[in-house]
Parts: sequence; C-alpha cells; structure tokens
Amino acid sequence: MGKEDNPTPVEVKDLHKSFGPQKVLDGVNLVVRPGETVAILGRSGTGKSVFLKLVIGLQQPDAGSICVYGQEIKGLEMDELNKVRAKVGFLFQQAALYDSLTVEENVAFPISRHTQLSDAERKNRIRELLAEVGMEKDLEKLPSEISGGMQKRVGLARALALDPSLLLFDEPTAGLDPITTQEIGELIQRLKEKNHITSIVVTHDIRATKHFSDRFVLLHEGKVMLEGTYEELRKSRDPFVVRFLSEAA
Repeated sequence: MGKEDNPTPVEVKDLHKSFGPQKVLDGVNLVVRPGETVAILGRSGTGKSVFLKLVIGLQQPDAGSICVYGQEIKGLEMDELNKVRAKVGFLFQQAALYDSLTVEENVAFPISRHTQLSDAERKNRIRELLAEVGMEKDLEKLPSEISGGMQKRVGLARALALDPSLLLFDEPTAGLDPITTQEIGELIQRLKEKNHITSIVVTHDIRATKHFSDRFVLLHEGKVMLEGTYEELRKSRDPFVVRFLSEAA
C-alpha cells in the first residue's frame, strides 16, 4: 500500500447530501493536505459522520465531487472503490469489533482478506500492530472482556492493518474517561509523527483534539462556517462560534 505520491489525500468540492427533507451537507468544500490532521466540529446532526461515510463510499452524495488521492469515488464500481478503501483506515465511533472474534482475530480479519502474507508473517504483523497501540497482552480476549478505551485501541490497530495513507476517526474519544481520552489523543499524535499519516477526525471534544489537530473545520447548517487553527477559532467573535466553543470546552 504505502504512502501515496499524490499530494492531495482528500479534495471535496460542492458536496451536497440530504435525507428526505433534511439537508445535511449543503455545498461543503474541503482540501486535506498530506500529513495533516483535520478535525471536523459541529453540533449533533450537522453531518460530521455522514461526511466520513461519503469520503469512504459508504454513502453516496446527492451532488458534488469527492477525490481521494486523485480518484473520484462517486459512482465507482465496487472493485475500484475497494482499491481506494485499501488506502484508508476507518475507526468507527463504537470501534465496530466483531463480538465473536478475539482481539487477535479482529485485527487479522483485513490482513487475511487483503494480503498474501504467510501465517507466520500475519502473526508477526498482528503483534506489531497491537504493540503499537499497547494491546499486545490481550490477544485472546473478546471485545466484551475489555474496556471501551481498549476496544478503541484494537479498532485503531485494525484500521492500520493495511498500512493506510489516510485515517478517518469518528468520535475517537467519545464515552471515554479523561485519562483514556488523553492516551488516545497521544496515540493519534504518535502515529502522525511516526507514520506521517493524514487524518480526518470527526469530534465534539475540542479539549482533546486541539492537542493533535493542525486545522479545525466547523460545520453549521450544512456549510463550512469557519476553518483554521484552534487559536483562529478561539479569536472568532461570531456568536455561534463563541457559544459552540464555550459549551464544548
């Protein structure tokens, strides 16, 4: 897989998405640069998670363009879409682990399906991934036997299994205690520094995200209301931005 030569991991132009009469995204434009961590903020129901699902092709936009490493993904046949997805790791909000599989088997799943590694190579790869997220001692446990924070770590190990160039995080710190939240944030930052991975993080947790995000994008009423560094957001005098930051802090 490796890291891509194309300089633009994600480029979205005039993106629209509605569900019945509810307009969720209304002309969103966004460019995510290589090695950048972009946090997408907004109130509940503003289309943050929908945006991630559109980027990975789990949902289709009503209009607009979504290019991932130069490949327009809208309307792609499944075989071609899966080639794009192989470059992208996705950490779902609830980790989305298979309940009946052990920690080791959950991480092995994409490796078994999408690589030609031998059994020994596969086992080594799984152990490397779990060690990277601090879960190498819990190989044989089921998801029900580990905490929510540990499940997030295993989900992240699985998201990294195919050496993605781009990681998508859906509320990576939701429901976690402050210490575990900090640990997940440090893990994301370490992955960025070590692997030069590009990340898009959907979150409402500004306090945690400001420590590892380069840029923030605030969605409001289907549009990008403001984007910039945390300091630029903090300096905004727009009433909605001020209220959002004060309530999220």
